[in-house]
Amino acid sequence: MINRMIKFFKDHSCFLFGPRGVGKSTLVQHVFHDSFSVNFSLLKTEIRERFLRNPDELAQIVRALPEHITHIVIDEIQKAPMLLDVVHDLIESTDKHFIMTGSSARKLKAGGVNLLAGRALVHQLHPFSVFEIEDKFSLEEALQWGLLPKIFEYSDNDIKMRYLQSYAHTYLKEEIWEEQIVKNLEPFRRFLEVAAQTNGKIINYSNISRDVGANDKTIKSYYAILEDTLVG
Repeated sequence: MINRMIKFFKDHSCFLFGPRGVGKSTLVQHVFHDSFSVNFSLLKTEIRERFLRNPDELAQIVRALPEHITHIVIDEIQKAPMLLDVVHDLIESTDKHFIMTGSSARKLKAGGVNLLAGRALVHQLHPFSVFEIEDKFSLEEALQWGLLPKIFEYSDNDIKMRYLQSYAHTYLKEEIWEEQIVKNLEPFRRFLEVAAQTNGKIINYSNISRDVGANDKTIKSYYAILEDTLVG
């Protein structure tokens, strides 16, 4: 596994935020894989539904854990944000540490949920950096395909293209449309194409608004969405 440039402090609880596909789950499973930790993945329907019905069940489970279990990993915490009140209480009343991953810090903030008032450190994970992949880095490949970890598993360019198309579709569907961040998806879809082409350049809102067919205020809100969903 490629070493990521994030240092976990094992005597602290933390959030690990990052866009989908950057390796959050893989990283925490690699770091917290031993007999001293337990993992709850909210991607699993059964687990998610149990906690949505009864958030206090998490407290019951954690309090029943043996003393040698010191770390509790909750993957995709934004899928059951009400658990954060329970986590807050457990941090205050037990010696357990919580590692919580999420692809949407925006959803947690927008919902006004308990972000643990500084009781958990905040880390952000991004696609690979040149320092992480070192001799595997190719500027030409990075510019063409990006640095998402999954891209490095494929040698066929057609598969890389299909993966990126699928990634963009899933981002639009699950992060933008289902969360009702924008009412009309088509202008945002056009904005993504234009924003990608102008990446690294000085932003000209007037030119982009003309290409997209939306006003300057809307374009600025679109850029804010990219930042909030940790894509831009």
